[in-house]
Amino acid sequence: MQIAQENASVAPAIGGSIPESSTPGRGPFSDFKIIRRNGAVVGFEPAKISVAMTKAFLAVNGSQGAASARIREVVSGLTEAVVGALVRRQPQGGTFHIEDIQDQVELALMRSGEHDVARSYVLYREERSKARASEKTAAKPAGSGELSVVENGQRKPLDRDALRRLVTAACEGLADAKPDPILDTTLRDLYDGVPLDEVRKSAIMAARALIEKDPSYSYVTARLLLNTIRLEVLGEEASQAEMETRYAAYFPQFIAKGISAELLDPELGRFDLNKLGKALQAKRDLQFGYLGLQTLYDRYFLHIRDHRIELPQAFFMRVAMGLALRRRTARRGRSSSTTCCRPSIS
Repeated sequence: MQIAQENASVAPAIGGSIPESSTPGRGPFSDFKIIRRNGAVVGFEPAKISVAMTKAFLAVNGSQGAASARIREVVSGLTEAVVGALVRRQPQGGTFHIEDIQDQVELALMRSGEHDVARSYVLYREERSKARASEKTAAKPAGSGELSVVENGQRKPLDRDALRRLVTAACEGLADAKPDPILDTTLRDLYDGVPLDEVRKSAIMAARALIEKDPSYSYVTARLLLNTIRLEVLGEEASQAEMETRYAAYFPQFIAKGISAELLDPELGRFDLNKLGKALQAKRDLQFGYLGLQTLYDRYFLHIRDHRIELPQAFFMRVAMGLALRRRTARRGRSSSTTCCRPSIS
């Protein structure tokens, strides 16, 4: 029942929730990826969801369920519901974690009234979780304690899985960039009780050290830095997929904050900020190399008492707005000059 880990032998009929593929030779889910528990990123295959749910039904109904047309029909419908729920979150493509998919499977089973199957599925997940925990405990070397981090004055265990997901996402789409060297160096340089901010900085430094070996790591480092910038500006971490919608809501707030702090001309508030915010494309943030993004952060992004309030695409839009405002002012000045300074005819 482990989704994204079994070989698919069933291809369910999934209807309108499948996104259309406009590129010949590419599947409808080419833009979607799955992060496994070990950090590996693999393609998204809905058929594996169908396989997992079929096994859940067989665990409850017995092997005779394999020949049941009702089971096949129910599994097909549930698979469509799960895929639809996932794709709606990231219609332009993105990455799902394996746990997110399994959560959606549970919800679909319960909402459809298949409570016995849902219960079996939940119990299976719990058993697998305990087994993985036991395996980790058995594999842990003697005397090796878990690292703790400090966040907002609170001490808690280091979330290694979250760190791996962050680094893996930063390497996504870069064939020559691998997350393991970054993770190994990051963990090696940490100590018990390290501030969580230092964990993020350590990951950036570990990736930066690899730039000389391969230029791809310049983009990896920039993406890790981008994650830190978003945390500073927004007050919380936001994934690349989330930023596709976050930019639109954030931009008018940024302009208002800049005007309030007397960092921006109040005339900028007269633009259609909602329209401009919707025009921002988060994917362009991924075009930065490390040096370029670090330079913008250090020298150009607006800040209030050393706290950055500006994101990359907001910076470029703000500059464009300022230039447009200057041109408009210049045109008005020329018109006024022509009118007021026209020579008198005697």
